Amino acid sequence: MTDEFTDRFGFRRSEVSLGNWRLAPYSAWSFQNAVELVPSAVIAASVGSEEPAADPSWLLSEPFSQASPETMASFLERSHTDALVLMKDGRFVADFHAPHHENRSRHIVFSISKSLTAILAGILQEEGALDPEAPVVSYVPEVAGSAYGDATVRHLLDMAVALDFDESYLDPESDFARYRRAMLWNPQIPGRAGETMLGFLASLKKAQGGHGAPFRYRSPNSDLLGIVVERASGRRYADLMSERLWMPMGAKADALVTVDSEGTARAAGGVSVTARDLARVGELMRCGGTANGRRVLPETWVHDTLTGGDSDAWRNGDFAHLLKDGRYRNKWYETGFSNRAFFAIGIHGQWLWIDPEAAVVIVRFSSQPEPVDDPLDLECIQLFGQVARLARG
Repeated sequence: MTDEFTDRFGFRRSEVSLGNWRLAPYSAWSFQNAVELVPSAVIAASVGSEEPAADPSWLLSEPFSQASPETMASFLERSHTDALVLMKDGRFVADFHAPHHENRSRHIVFSISKSLTAILAGILQEEGALDPEAPVVSYVPEVAGSAYGDATVRHLLDMAVALDFDESYLDPESDFARYRRAMLWNPQIPGRAGETMLGFLASLKKAQGGHGAPFRYRSPNSDLLGIVVERASGRRYADLMSERLWMPMGAKADALVTVDSEGTARAAGGVSVTARDLARVGELMRCGGTANGRRVLPETWVHDTLTGGDSDAWRNGDFAHLLKDGRYRNKWYETGFSNRAFFAIGIHGQWLWIDPEAAVVIVRFSSQPEPVDDPLDLECIQLFGQVARLARG
């Protein structure tokens, strides 16, 4: 005899643990319920009700790309898509949710959290509370003896820190596994003292060469940026996000962010949100920082984010094989496409895609088994282009 949970997900809740929550098939549930596994802080939203989901059927029977006859419905199932939400001209026009996912389900967005953290930095920069050219140690002196001892906040923002660290997502013996234990995402090792996030960051060593170009993707930079933002503002990360972004933007549901044993937010990857609220962030960026007729983000910061990336740093960096003309600025990606599309992305298939030319915002949540899947990422870029074309009519 099975219960409703098992019928829906194909396994028992008791089977999900801190040791397997990022693995298939358990991730189909845990990516919506990280709060049950990792301590989390609430990012409060305004009081308000969400509109009913928009019918996605007009989209699902279409080819998922111009180069393939496979339908979108088939592609979304094949690619472990949990949700696909589409905005056109500021209106929700399609809400697809897999059977195990609902319109108001919060989903962890992994490294899209970095892009949200950078928004907070941009707000503080405009107010004069945060100087991107200042040394990191002027805000967090505890990292003086680490790789960050001679880095600037700008180096954090643009992933230009010379950091001796490898993003080895699947190696249980790597520094990355130690990093995940410090953030409470992995089980602690019996008999070994636990670390805090800040303690871990303060232990990281510098790689050969100086800070600056090329683009070097290292997640600890963004967790340290979260601490910088807290120190500069005097506010906890979750409270600052609520007060300066979530409520002013008009988010309809509370968000969450995982925290370590000291309450330090996982600013690089721990945020969970609904698909529609993430789409609202994309629409905010598309509109130059305004929402509902109200300025939420500095226009100059949005412009810098969408135009200020270093092309040479990208071409010589870690992700040039995915987008040859891409750029990276303030933890957002510029595609280099003629339509000026830009995006935020997280492992296991999380996307926030904005096409300014088509006035389209697309959110994709996924529980795809592999943390990084370059061929599938390229297919998703085809998908977004096709969705934007269809939305334009």
